Amino acid sequence: TGQNLWFYAVTVIPLTQLFALEFTNPLWVLLLSPMVLGERLTRMRVLAAVMGFAGILIITRPWEFGISFGVTTAALSAVAFAWTTLMTKKLTRTETVTCVLFYLTVMQAVFGVICAGYDGDIAVPSITALPYVMVIALCGLLAHFCITSALALAPATVVIPVDFARLPVIAVIGMLAYGEALDIMVLAGAVLIFVGNYSNILHETRGPS
Repeated sequence: TGQNLWFYAVTVIPLTQLFALEFTNPLWVLLLSPMVLGERLTRMRVLAAVMGFAGILIITRPWEFGISFGVTTAALSAVAFAWTTLMTKKLTRTETVTCVLFYLTVMQAVFGVICAGYDGDIAVPSITALPYVMVIALCGLLAHFCITSALALAPATVVIPVDFARLPVIAVIGMLAYGEALDIMVLAGAVLIFVGNYSNILHETRGPS
């Protein structure tokens, strides 16, 4: 579900805004992990979540632009990705990485077909588009393998924020490849989200003082 929401959002909002909203994933992991994994909800985690949601407000600026459907789907995809992260972490306690990855891929394929054909018309990729689709599929599979392996070795609240390294890369790609302007407010909100999550990483790795 999260992946399908993400695929829709990438077609209607700028890449930098999409990825900045996607990076709220760790905030949802922080808030939901006590319920799903039994991890403690510390004051530092709450502070990180507050800073992150302040970053969301800066990025989306609902008082200025309202809330578009694209922004909503991007935000909901982050919530769905957080649930996926937590369920993956829970499954790695009893299942192998290969097993989790296999069933995750199968379920994504099933839901992908449902979302692609909900209107009764499934568009088959052309021969020229097929190589790009294959690259997306292989990169996605590799990314899932890496994140599943990482979650098997470290706490979810530490693993996920490392993903923030993608944001500056995406901002440059969006500017050079798609002519998207660098929005200072989006970058400022993303920095606030990053600072909150990075502070939590330091707290998690050093332990409570």
